[in-house]
Formats: sequence, C-alpha cells, structure tokens
Amino acid sequence: MSIFQNARFFTTVNHLKDLPPTRAEIAFVGRSNAGKSSAINTLANHVRLAYVSKTPGRTQHINFFTLDKTEECYLVDLPGYGYAEVPEAVRTHWVQLLGRYLQTRQSLIGLLMIMDVRHPLKELDRRMLDFFRDSGKPVHILLSKADKLSRQEQAKVLSAVRQELGEYPGVSVQLFSSLKKQGMETVESVVVDWLAPYTAHIDDLLDEEPGDDAIDVAGGEDASSD
Repeated sequence: MSIFQNARFFTTVNHLKDLPPTRAEIAFVGRSNAGKSSAINTLANHVRLAYVSKTPGRTQHINFFTLDKTEECYLVDLPGYGYAEVPEAVRTHWVQLLGRYLQTRQSLIGLLMIMDVRHPLKELDRRMLDFFRDSGKPVHILLSKADKLSRQEQAKVLSAVRQELGEYPGVSVQLFSSLKKQGMETVESVVVDWLAPYTAHIDDLLDEEPGDDAIDVAGGEDASSD
C-alpha cells in the first residue's frame, strides 16, 4: 500500500495565521505549468484530489492533505510560481505567503519540487533552491513529464541535472511521469524516510485502506501541458 493512498483534503488557507497545527509536513512546489497537481493526483491515486485547471497558476492558497487518521502528517500543495494572469496585488500576496511559509514553518520537513524534464533548473527554480538552502531541510526533485522524452533523452537530462545540483547539498532528483506512473516507488521511499523520525506509526500509513472522502481543491496547473 502506498503512503499516499489515504491522502484526503484537510483545509486550505490564505494567511499564515490560519495554518493548522501539524507534526510533519512535506510540501509540493514548482513552476505553475510543471505538472505539480497531476503529480499529487497520481501519487494519491485520486483523479481530482488536487484540481488540475486549464489555466496555469490557479493554486492561490496553501492546500493541506492529511496522510493519516491522527492528522499529524500532511502533504502541502503550495502556489505555483512563474506564471499567473492575476492582479499584481494578488501576485504579491502569493510571493509573500510562499516565502514566509518556507522560511518560518517549523513542521515543514522537506520539499518535493516539480520540474518539467524538458525545461529543468530554470531561473526561478534556482532561486527557489537558493532561497530554501539555508533551511538545511532536504529537497527531492521530480523531473515530471518524463514520458515526453525517449529513455536515452531521459538519462541524458537526469545526468546533467545531477551534475548541476552538485552545488546544492541535500538535494536529490529522479525522473517522474504522471501519465506512465513512472518513478512512484522512488518518491514513496523518499517520503517514508523523511516521515519516519516524526511518527511512531509509519507502518499504519502504509497499511490502511484508502479513504473515500477526498474532495476537489480549487487550484492547479495547465491540464493541457501535463
């Protein structure tokens, strides 16, 4: 049983003062058209756990998904960066919300960072890595949409990205495809390792039957680009 199978929507917040008390959080972050919502849905085996919009940049809030019945361990879907046809005041609020969350959230234990395998390590991705580096917390990169490339091209990109990440300690990377469900076991292993020190019931996260109370969340990436 996958650790993600019991993921269900918990709450959405638009201000740091409304963040729920948690023991451990793993956050998804990435450019607005990188396939972040599709990755969450694929890992959780829910078609619309995280809503995939036709307009990139629609995740405007911080969305929480609980992984267990004790409501101590969470996945967090953060607003995408790099694209959003919204008023400047809204964009500014997103930037401040995202930055403060990443800098101050004590229960955040690691980032799952989504990058399009065809366009990895863009300027904003590097800024995010630089911004988060001082936290000392791990980052695991999913090179999404790997099915768009041949196996030879995938291997070439993965090797190049690993080489470039040499300057970022604590950052790992893998290939991932929501369409082909490629790389799911690797993500699972990373998340289990991250959560193990924070919960005495890590096996329960793997043994429970999937819940049926997941609901849609407004926000996500461009469905046509996934």
